[in-house]
Amino acid sequence: MKFKKYLSIALSSVILLMSLTACGGSNNGNSKANTETDTKTASSEAEVILQVGFENNMSEPFSQGVQKWADLLEEKSNGTMRIDLYPDSQLGGKPALIDSMLLGENVCTLADGAFYADYGVPDFGIVFGPFLFDTWDECWTLIESDWYKEQSKLLEDKGLKLISSNWKYGERHTLTVDPVNNVEDLKGMKIRVPSNQIQSIGIDTMGATSVGMDLGDVYQALQTKTIDGAENPLATLYGRKLHEVAKYLILDGHVKNFTTLVCSADWFNSLTEEQQELLVSTANEAGLYNNEIQEVADKDYLDKMVEEGVTVVEPSPEVVAEFKEKVQPFYEMEDTFGWTPGLYDTVKASKTK
Repeated sequence: MKFKKYLSIALSSVILLMSLTACGGSNNGNSKANTETDTKTASSEAEVILQVGFENNMSEPFSQGVQKWADLLEEKSNGTMRIDLYPDSQLGGKPALIDSMLLGENVCTLADGAFYADYGVPDFGIVFGPFLFDTWDECWTLIESDWYKEQSKLLEDKGLKLISSNWKYGERHTLTVDPVNNVEDLKGMKIRVPSNQIQSIGIDTMGATSVGMDLGDVYQALQTKTIDGAENPLATLYGRKLHEVAKYLILDGHVKNFTTLVCSADWFNSLTEEQQELLVSTANEAGLYNNEIQEVADKDYLDKMVEEGVTVVEPSPEVVAEFKEKVQPFYEMEDTFGWTPGLYDTVKASKTK
């Protein structure tokens, strides 16, 4: 009898141990998920969670800016709102993310006027036109203008809400496998651009041949000389190590690339007014932080590229003037882009008031 009693106790202990083990393995073996759950503490109970996906890796200034946004939002919402970051295209490319927003999902990314033109607000595309802005102050004046507010409202009617527009992404320069010293040297070169009409035609009017391609595919395409170059801010060119396979950089600054953070209009409108205000105000505050570190990082990236064997050309004012003259036909293509007549003059006035 005693033996049966001890056997019963032993069997009960084994069953209990197996039960506890099963409970501990309920995350399908994902120990990372367990660790993340433990460390999120109060923020894991957030009422509002926004997933921010982007192509950049976490070493880039923009990514640090978005991390600042996440920190500010969690702090100022007392943990009731949270941003989860997905760098390196973990949630997919920009078009896929925007499509998710149009379905009302709690997703956010950075995007620019060139993409918004392809999503039903054609006039927005002009902000990504080549050599449109002479200074960054012109960008910040434009985003406060009535014209910009009107375009933002039109975009919201299409299902996309601009959370913030005061983020400096950087001046876009051109990195190539062969030297480019002036606008004529670009003739016939195949230059990678994001897959949108505005940037494609913008590069075409500079004399090159645009090739739409995901950023993650560019390194190999340069290495195999499927393309001859790529354009982007220094942070992205260096962050993606593209200078390892393309050794010539012209600081043409053909686009002063301010960027926006965009989400689903339906999702944004589902928030309370207080939550909406927190989301916007913390994004704008993080934008200022982003702009500061972008300026510091640009010099650092350029120095590193030179140290690592890149030949850098800083074009003279005369060469820049040649670029500007070359791209003027871009601003006369109102029918091609579906622009409002006189748009170029409207924007020129709005960016200098």
